[in-house]
Amino acid sequence: MADGLKIGLDEALTLLRAAGEPTRLRLLALLSRGDLTVKDLTTVLNQSQPRISRHLKLLSEAGLIERHPEGAWAYYRIGGGADGHAAMRALLDLLDPDDAVVGRDRERAEAAKREHAEAAARYFAENARQWDRIRSLHVAEAKIEQAMRTAIGPTPFQRLLDLGTGTGRLLELFSDLYVRGLGIDTSADMLAVARANLERAGIDHARVQQGDIFSLNLAAGSFDLVTLHQVLHFLVDPARAIAEAARMLAPGGRLLIVDFAPHDVEFLRSDHAHRRLGFSAEQIGAWLGEAGLDPVLNRDFPPPGNGDQPQLTVELWLARNPRRLVA
Repeated sequence: MADGLKIGLDEALTLLRAAGEPTRLRLLALLSRGDLTVKDLTTVLNQSQPRISRHLKLLSEAGLIERHPEGAWAYYRIGGGADGHAAMRALLDLLDPDDAVVGRDRERAEAAKREHAEAAARYFAENARQWDRIRSLHVAEAKIEQAMRTAIGPTPFQRLLDLGTGTGRLLELFSDLYVRGLGIDTSADMLAVARANLERAGIDHARVQQGDIFSLNLAAGSFDLVTLHQVLHFLVDPARAIAEAARMLAPGGRLLIVDFAPHDVEFLRSDHAHRRLGFSAEQIGAWLGEAGLDPVLNRDFPPPGNGDQPQLTVELWLARNPRRLVA
């Protein structure tokens, strides 16, 4: 068991009763390796949906797993945070990965994830052309990503929240800096792409889930960095999204925003659902102030200048929660 890990007798009995059944222990072992749906789990374990659902309900009631609805589906994952959960993870670490049952379950789960990844790749390919058209209007993504890394700096931090995570790119970009990462998006299709990308990159300390960017069901003040990367121009109320992002920041935490400067590329509104044609530095600064944040950095990245093609300037803003931790 982990050094210094202690749990009470009642909690230990709850943990052991919940896990002390073959199917439930197999479910916990599978979910410790990543998010899965009821359909995935019925396929992997070759058991009926009612049976799997009953076991998942018992594990949920014991607080060992979490259920996250996503459209018509729901993803399950191991619970996190408390010593009881840490004790469960320590127990699962004792399972022999070469055990015949554990190994077979793992292989079937990996096959299910490959199917999800292939479906995500098809969705991405179908939409790649329109995304490529937009990317051609502004400076290369690599330059923007380097600027984001520079703005954040090299110091590691605990928790990242990426709002409107899309393909999960920022969870990958900052994966060497944070201890735990969470991506939120409304689109189940994009979440499938993000999960596939994180799986392919071997990033197991980040996850994604469906959520409302205007009303996050997360603990306030629990993230060291919150990001809004090319998200605000899709929103009806960007100021409200910034305020909600600010609510998530821990004392001294930072909010990173990347979006377009004001422009008149009208086809982005008519063809790509952009509700806002960019934002001025003054507007973003005002919203940050209303949210109680102190602006730290504002940089603009002019377009590459591709002839007669319409051009977009990308802007980066960094702000900090002025509150400080009290010893």
